[in-house]
Amino acid sequence: MSFLLKKECGGEVSSSSIDPHIWKACAGSSVRVPTVNTRVFYFPQGHGEQCSSVPDFSSVPFLKTLVVCRIVSVQLLANQENDQVFAKICLEPIIAAPPVSVSLNDDSDSDACDANVVSFAKILTPSDANNGGGFSVPRFCADSIFPRLNFNANPPVQSISIRDVHGTKWEFRHIYRGTPRRHLLTTGWSKFVNQKKLCAGDTALFIKHRSGELFVGIRRARSTAGSGVGRWKMEDDDLARRSCNFEEGVLRNGKGKILAESAVEAAQLASSGKPFEIIYYPNAGSPDFVVRAEAVEDALKVYWTVGFRVKMAMETEDSTRATWFQGTVSSLVASEVGIWRGSLWRSLQVRLCPLCMQYLLTNR
Repeated sequence: MSFLLKKECGGEVSSSSIDPHIWKACAGSSVRVPTVNTRVFYFPQGHGEQCSSVPDFSSVPFLKTLVVCRIVSVQLLANQENDQVFAKICLEPIIAAPPVSVSLNDDSDSDACDANVVSFAKILTPSDANNGGGFSVPRFCADSIFPRLNFNANPPVQSISIRDVHGTKWEFRHIYRGTPRRHLLTTGWSKFVNQKKLCAGDTALFIKHRSGELFVGIRRARSTAGSGVGRWKMEDDDLARRSCNFEEGVLRNGKGKILAESAVEAAQLASSGKPFEIIYYPNAGSPDFVVRAEAVEDALKVYWTVGFRVKMAMETEDSTRATWFQGTVSSLVASEVGIWRGSLWRSLQVRLCPLCMQYLLTNR
């Protein structure tokens, strides 16, 4: 499997990028990363929300609340410490915005990725994450991802090699045994659990590339299952804080890897019309702060009023289904004072439907 090198904004080559099909499978089917030369809007406020501490944007002269940009380059990478995938994106502000000449169609790229890999995600149980035990392999994963066992053998067993997102090869023993019989990864799994510091609630992703090569990725458990509502500004701020506790699990889920200083620097460069670079962790529930221009412009054409019904699909932890959150716009709360005066970021306050509220309270 090739790991390609791409250039950063400054022209220097950084660490090798991950195969886009593998990166996409690890990031999740709902993740969309704008492609090179497409037009996007950059929201500094949203960038600041991804940082480990609150950035101080007051030092940025002529701070803009949003900046229209062109994507210059994209690197698809993985964190060396926790295996979380992320993107390093270089953007160039468009001083005089030309008519839209590039049509974004992320779905076609997504379909191409889906056709190149087969993947399966499983949330680890306490038994799976026990550093002295094995991993219980769901039958679908064994049948569609792993090489076929010889069921005439007693017991059916094989050794399989799987690479992680950094290209490191891991050896596992795959056996079919027990009463009732089930698929297990035994030898090699404890070492993997210890080295990757896996915990119950983390998600293991097994991926089969069309070349036949196997990969394993990791999604770290979020601090709360209800954090998906973080994309909306909720009417109940207390519930929002409880449901979107971004302080817990900082080092495990990727949040906190972005320094406040880097967000301030990006905002300063963007506001002055200079190229800048951002790091994007595709954590489910965190709002995208680089948004395709067409989506923003279409939203601006809508006459938003109190009572307007809205909905949003959120991918589950194991990527098996999407949960739809529904609600109504309760107020328009664009800031009228301070450095974010007139900002569109989180300008719609939403009242969730009772069933969605109950889901958040029982699954957080």
